[in-house]
Amino acid sequence: MAPSIASAKLTLSYPLYAADFDPSNSDFLVVGGGGGEGRSGVGNKITLVDTSQKHEISEVADVDLSRSEDSVTSLAIAQSSDTSAIVFAGINSSQAEQQAGRNDHLRSFRLGYPPRKENKINAKEDREGELPTANVDTVALGKASLFNGSTDSKKETYQRVLRLSPVNKDSGSRLGAIATGLASAGEVVIFDASHDSPTQKDVRQRIQLGKGEEAADIDVIESKEGAYLVAYCTDYEVYVCNFPSVSQNNDSKPQFIHGTPHPDVFSSGKKRATFRSLRFLTPSLLLLLQNQPNRSGAELLLLEVPDNADLGTVVLRKILHRSIKSGSALATALLPASNSRQDVQHVIAIAGQDISITILTLYHSPTRKASSSLTFNAYTTLHNVHPLQMTALVFSTFVHPTKNSYALPYYLKLASTSMSSTVLVHTFPLKPHPQTSRQQGLPARFVLQQPVSGDMAQMSLSIIVSIIVVALGAFLLQAWTEIRGGTPEYLGAKGWLSQRLQDYVALPYMFEDVHVEMPVLPSEMPKLEEVRSKIPSRENIKNFLKDDASAIIDKAESLKDTVAKSLSLRSLLSLRNKYSSRDYTATSDDEDEDEDDEEYDQDNEETTDTSPFDLPSKSILVRESGSSLSTELHNDRCTVGELGKPWEELTKDQKDLWKTRLIEAGEWTYEEGETVLKGVFFGQIGGLVGGIVGGMMGGS
Repeated sequence: MAPSIASAKLTLSYPLYAADFDPSNSDFLVVGGGGGEGRSGVGNKITLVDTSQKHEISEVADVDLSRSEDSVTSLAIAQSSDTSAIVFAGINSSQAEQQAGRNDHLRSFRLGYPPRKENKINAKEDREGELPTANVDTVALGKASLFNGSTDSKKETYQRVLRLSPVNKDSGSRLGAIATGLASAGEVVIFDASHDSPTQKDVRQRIQLGKGEEAADIDVIESKEGAYLVAYCTDYEVYVCNFPSVSQNNDSKPQFIHGTPHPDVFSSGKKRATFRSLRFLTPSLLLLLQNQPNRSGAELLLLEVPDNADLGTVVLRKILHRSIKSGSALATALLPASNSRQDVQHVIAIAGQDISITILTLYHSPTRKASSSLTFNAYTTLHNVHPLQMTALVFSTFVHPTKNSYALPYYLKLASTSMSSTVLVHTFPLKPHPQTSRQQGLPARFVLQQPVSGDMAQMSLSIIVSIIVVALGAFLLQAWTEIRGGTPEYLGAKGWLSQRLQDYVALPYMFEDVHVEMPVLPSEMPKLEEVRSKIPSRENIKNFLKDDASAIIDKAESLKDTVAKSLSLRSLLSLRNKYSSRDYTATSDDEDEDEDDEEYDQDNEETTDTSPFDLPSKSILVRESGSSLSTELHNDRCTVGELGKPWEELTKDQKDLWKTRLIEAGEWTYEEGETVLKGVFFGQIGGLVGGIVGGMMGGS
């Protein structure tokens, strides 16, 4: 999470279009703009702003410009000292002079600084009202026309872009570049910016663009000692130019290194992405801000600049947040190290059309390949920075301390201007890296965001992805086992399914009725003596089993007789036929090794049964029991003979009566035949006795 960022706002009396920090002293910021030529009532000005306080900024001096000329459209601080700064500005001459063929668009001014005061950037102001404005001198040094004269009937060409190379404190040389705007055919002019007031003699190269083409942005960097590299972009192409020194002209053509490809012939959209801005990070790395067609988004491209005539290679891309439909400005700042072999950090700011500023960092290792050591890291996003669209975005220049001193905190400032006449300065605190450098006394470098190595970032990403995959797998497994009834419902996964799917795949919890005993704690376990005292002796176990076996046998006999008596004649006949041909006699072949168990086995041999009811050795008796028939099983054949007669000994009349009664009771049918009734005993039947008595009475 980004720390709290201090900011201060100042509202001026005119719309602002350009801004630049003093490269040697970040306490001073120069802004410019105005209402342009005419009687709008809004003047054209250049203002020096004091930014030494984090929470308050103030005007130091104003340069009132002529209202008969155009407003300030671009500016840069070319040179500075403790007492003053020389400012280059793009200001068009009046329309009358332009129609006469004269447009002194490049102006130079000297702005005096107030006396240097103690740095109180970290102090809180307790004064009321604005800081007092110092009385400083401002002097117009000169003006020049470096562009070729316009041949258009309507003179609208102005100095759209002004860029200077970083300050070289040893030589003091700087190379500048300007580009036209609203010209029928654009022009880029590279000139020696080492003088207070450049002239035509200082021009080192003119680059004529094609009809309808203009340079969207320019940047200049010192590639090696005394040599410079200039890059510019049109809407669809990027070019670079090499300059051996600021004093030598360059007649070679610009080298094309990158371009936006044409859309596919079969694609629906025919528009291409356009380049809006560019900045050098190093002589071999060029950062591009590209807007997608139809305001559909913005993207950063990091281009590796070739050493020869080859094309550049895009080594890194970043699509900006979807709320940024297009980018309007780009600014970068270098946080250098104490020596050239140490890693450095670049801070990047992008202004969006949604009036937001996105802050990124990029950690660069000079000793490793660009493709393997670069990555964009998000720092913070500043929302609703200004009431209206931003017109300029610029970082202060951070100068690495010459000594390992921590007497004061260090900061990086970001200034932005708007058409709403507001200038806003954000102050970002810098941290020493590595963190132990203060205690160890090592030469420190300062960073905005602590860098994360590529290996560590990759490992962290891998761990996070692994955790997400495992968690997702566990979640899905839990949901599936809930649906299939393998676990209790914690997620309510069955409710996620439609009723049809629930009926098809869902099952109830399979262990719902299972009671799981809680494990016994070691402290709750009984002692060994208590357990032994509760174990019955061998004699007790034998007696218990013997008594229990006798009770079981008696109960089985009782149950067997009860079941047998409840069976019907048809069931008994079926069982008799089924088991009559089988031998159910079972003897025990087991011999016990223990002598005490032999007595127990011999006692139980007498109770061993041979079949479900031993039907072949029992007699079936059928008698009348009121209006129904009863069927009984008897062990004693003599006893059953006293109660009835076997089927074979019945008379014909008795058989006919029993057949009728059996048919009525559903125990027999004619189709079964009389054979199945053989061996069955039948008792007295009421119909036969009644018939005999009736016959005897009728005969008398």
